[in-house]
Amino acid sequence: MKILKNLLLILIIIIPINTYAFTLPELYSKNVLIYEFDNNRLIYENNIDEVINIASLTKVMTTIVAIENIKDLDEYVTYTEEMKKEIPYDASVAGLKVGDTVTYRDLLYASMLPSGADATTLLAYAIAGSSENFVKLMNEKAQSLGLTNTHFANVTGYDIPNHYSTPREVLTYLLYALKNPLFKEIYETRNYTLTNGLLVISTISKYQDRFSYDFSNVLGSKTGYTDNAGLCISALVDINGQELLVLTFGAPVDEKRINHAKDLMTIMDYLKENYQEKILYKKGDILFTLPVKESNINTYNIKASKDITTFSVDEINKDDYSYTYDGLNSLSFRNKKGDEIGTITYNYLDEQIIQKVYLEEDINLSFINLFKNKPSLLIPYIIVLILIIFILLYNLIRRKKLRR
Repeated sequence: MKILKNLLLILIIIIPINTYAFTLPELYSKNVLIYEFDNNRLIYENNIDEVINIASLTKVMTTIVAIENIKDLDEYVTYTEEMKKEIPYDASVAGLKVGDTVTYRDLLYASMLPSGADATTLLAYAIAGSSENFVKLMNEKAQSLGLTNTHFANVTGYDIPNHYSTPREVLTYLLYALKNPLFKEIYETRNYTLTNGLLVISTISKYQDRFSYDFSNVLGSKTGYTDNAGLCISALVDINGQELLVLTFGAPVDEKRINHAKDLMTIMDYLKENYQEKILYKKGDILFTLPVKESNINTYNIKASKDITTFSVDEINKDDYSYTYDGLNSLSFRNKKGDEIGTITYNYLDEQIIQKVYLEEDINLSFINLFKNKPSLLIPYIIVLILIIFILLYNLIRRKKLRR
């Protein structure tokens, strides 16, 4: 099953995904993608196959690899001086002090929410003995997911040679990670208190509190920044009831270091206004008719049993959607109300919606049409009728003779 899941995720890379042709407002970020969960498709992309630095979005891979290699989430581990010396002076940290003893579970939250390099380094040492050994596990996971343009050289995302990915491949391993319930819970958490009493807060929450941004539609997130990567963000957002992933990379650094947050707000505001549910077929629309034999009706209308809808930014082009029917080619009185007679597959771009078709009313038998369509059926009845007439005549003649 694990191999199958990985193969399905690899399809995101191998198979081109149709995107809408809409234009976002001007953004700071150089690389942008928007992914729609319901239909497993990109609805927007810009420079998503460029090999780039990915900053702390690296920690998505660090965290999921850690989760998959931890035997006991509530086991305690200790932060040491050796680990502290490995962390660059300007790296973001959760706030661990040398000698702090916390659980593996604590470290997972501390790695993701405040993007703590101290937490990811402790995870690496505790699980694999060193950061170098843990990085090998990360690259093995990348290879198993088919990520041909991704290579990790550290566990934090700090700018060093041979550490890179592409937005499309970051999406792939993020989608893989989000399938893990614990990772998804961490990704969607805004604040968490470690067992040593240290409170860690997600970066997106800090932006919301400090700059009064409305991130109520953000279900989960992970941010990143380095000089080479610029400002980056991944966010799981709810737009008009639909879950989307927004990934941006390469926003230039402003005074407040929030250009990526500004881009997220711009994208969400645009989608709230334009990403709407569009009706392809209304409930009750007659799609086609089937011929009916041996009945008092000649045709039966096949209708849409419910509104068939999709979410889109642009107006729907009628040439972009269609349906196919697979089922009975004709009906008769032998088909009863409630019988399944086929399926309709609605197609819109890469989206497919399948509807089973059931007979909504009984079809009555018409003897006239029955014999008209199949006159050979009359032969037995004619023979029986002739026999009856013959018997009646025979009995009539016999009675007359007896009376004589």
